[in-house]
Amino acid sequence: MIFVQAALQIILGIAGGLAVGSGVIAFFIVLDIMPRLAQLTRTYKKSRAYEKAMIIGSVLGTVVDFWNICLPLPGIFTWIPGLFCGVFIGLLAAALTEVLNLLPILAKRLHMTVYMFGLLMAMVLGKVTGSLFDWFVYNR
Repeated sequence: MIFVQAALQIILGIAGGLAVGSGVIAFFIVLDIMPRLAQLTRTYKKSRAYEKAMIIGSVLGTVVDFWNICLPLPGIFTWIPGLFCGVFIGLLAAALTEVLNLLPILAKRLHMTVYMFGLLMAMVLGKVTGSLFDWFVYNR
């Protein structure tokens, strides 16, 4: 019975990891982060390096988080990963801004321009409600 339970946990863990990983990769593909980064910096030939850096960063981040690895460095060195995290968040925010520019075009083509305000408010209220639920209910 213990073997079956362990096997089921392994299978569910791998399946969950594949689902989450696939979702993250799909999110980055939809946002066109890598091609847009290569276009903005005029480094089309280095797009493979961008992809490899993203894969290596994902794997290293997972390993560090999974095994709770800590480096005993002075606090002054925290600006280095902070800078990289800030660059990543900035790129993600810029990509999301470009996706939001798509919403008015999509609403116009689907003849839903009268509902545009309602659609945006639904997105905002959904995000706020999810955040409040996470803060006040889920994290108790």
